[in-house]
Amino acid sequence: MTGPIPPLVTTSGTLGGPTDLALTPAGERPALRADAARNRTRLLEAASRLMSECGATNLTMEAVATAAGVGKGTVFRRFGDRTGLLIALLDHREQQLQAAFLSGPPPLGPDAPALERLHAFGPALMRHERDHHELILAARTDPLRNYAVPANRLRHTHVMLLLRQAGAQGDTDLLAHTLLAAADTALVHHLTVERGMPLDRVEAGWHELLDRLARTT
Repeated sequence: MTGPIPPLVTTSGTLGGPTDLALTPAGERPALRADAARNRTRLLEAASRLMSECGATNLTMEAVATAAGVGKGTVFRRFGDRTGLLIALLDHREQQLQAAFLSGPPPLGPDAPALERLHAFGPALMRHERDHHELILAARTDPLRNYAVPANRLRHTHVMLLLRQAGAQGDTDLLAHTLLAAADTALVHHLTVERGMPLDRVEAGWHELLDRLARTT
């Protein structure tokens, strides 16, 4: 028997039901003017390039300012400090992932059967977690708070709805948590880096687990 679908915190800060799936950053922020939004995106793109080259540990406010061609004070005014920059960068990457599974092309996006979307979602999430594990783990200061972060609540509700649409039996609320645990940042990093597993093998585990959980007979 399935439980009720939890409400979502949307980008507008309102509470919505399962039909209100919308882009949901990890941290809420007020709306920006068009020019301020463009400048913010420019800074985040510069930070993304630098992080790809040197990693999150070596990312500095000064380096971002230089890469974006602005003064250091501009970066501090926009993000407050390095932690604020890292959280904003994580939000930026998260919204790109959300756009792909909420409105992107199939099989990840809406124009595909539910089970196909789930099979596409796992590898997309794992690659996202692997590519951004430094940012994600740096922002994960409280393990319990991780479950209440709006972006993670959106992922959970998305998987739960697709399981129901695919005809999965059992408690789809808990099944969604089980699936998402298989794509957790720390686990994916441990398996692919510490254990040396190919990512393809980890993804195959998602597909096998999904097939077992979504089995309707």
